[in-house]
Amino acid sequence: MNTEMELMLKGYGLTTAQILYRLPDHPLLLQTYVWQHYDLAPDFPEMKGFLRFWQEKIEGPLHSVQYVHQKMIGSSEWRALKGEFILH
Repeated sequence: MNTEMELMLKGYGLTTAQILYRLPDHPLLLQTYVWQHYDLAPDFPEMKGFLRFWQEKIEGPLHSVQYVHQKMIGSSEWRALKGEFILH
């Protein structure tokens, strides 16, 4: 398992999806589910895998999915520094 920092250095960013789905017993009602995970834009393999799982295993049919993605750190923002802080 990769740490969050390793994922960010590999180009992953934080993806948040708002999923609206229909309740199985009351199909006229919509329920909201918020999913958040580190993912790679523009293909979003993690989110697509989760949505596939949802469609195969969960009874509530999907109505819509809205998502945002923020790349947390880029290669140009990361650099090695040498330094020392001396505290009393």
